[in-house]
Amino acid sequence: MTRSSHGSGLLLAIGSASCYGFNIVFARMASFAGASGSAIVVYRVLLMLALVAAVAAIARRSLAMAREEQGKLVLLGIASALQGICYLSSVAFIPVTVAAVVFYTYPIIIVLTSPFVEKTPLTPALVGVVAIATLGVGLVVGPAFSDLDWRGLALAFGASIATAIQFFTAARCTRTGVVAKVFWIQLIILPTAILISLVTGQFAPPSVLALAPFAMAMTIGGYIGGFVLQFLALGRISAVAAGIVFCTEPVVATLSSAFILNEGLSPLQVAGGALVLAAIITNVLLEQRRLKNTALVPIAD
Repeated sequence: MTRSSHGSGLLLAIGSASCYGFNIVFARMASFAGASGSAIVVYRVLLMLALVAAVAAIARRSLAMAREEQGKLVLLGIASALQGICYLSSVAFIPVTVAAVVFYTYPIIIVLTSPFVEKTPLTPALVGVVAIATLGVGLVVGPAFSDLDWRGLALAFGASIATAIQFFTAARCTRTGVVAKVFWIQLIILPTAILISLVTGQFAPPSVLALAPFAMAMTIGGYIGGFVLQFLALGRISAVAAGIVFCTEPVVATLSSAFILNEGLSPLQVAGGALVLAAIITNVLLEQRRLKNTALVPIAD
């Protein structure tokens, strides 16, 4: 890997995280106009499917999935659908800043469940990271708990759990090509999102896009831009480096909501958000050091 490709990968990752951060802010604006999170997911997936199919046709990429990964791709698609629907729906009930911090507990969930899922040891350092992040979430939610809707908190935390499942499943789904993987994930998300929309009574015709055309365009465009840039970045930098950069997403969401939606946070809530981000970054740095130490261990004769 050259230095120039690594640098461009970092810039692409920052661009992706920024797109995702803007995306959730405009999703809240769209919710004010009456567009549900599930409706946004349905129409952004339709557009994504069209774009991926066009790329596959132009680049002559196969859309076939590995037979042994069919079940994993189904789970990955369902988890991705729940992630998007829950996260976008949460901001209809709670501020973007709170939703972002609650959602970003998913690295902590991964740490706590990795000993059971991947049989990795739970070290004192990781326990400390979890404690700091939990305290941070408590500070963010606690001061304004009486003003927060429990449905928004539950949806944001549900999105966090779905993301943890997504990460674990994606790590075990490596034989299917990237273009094919994106296509099948989006294809699985579509009926899942439609079903949830019907069950919750939030299914909406395409005219829902006209309720807040600018906010809807920015929400859908932010997701597609973030998704594409994310895959381009991961082809140039390691997952560890990308993980550090993607910690900027909730920061972008918080700053964007302050400037665009005039959402404010108390100093205590700002401190709580900083603790969560610090815990996430510390967790990634610990993993990076662990991998470096593993590489330095000499191989016995």
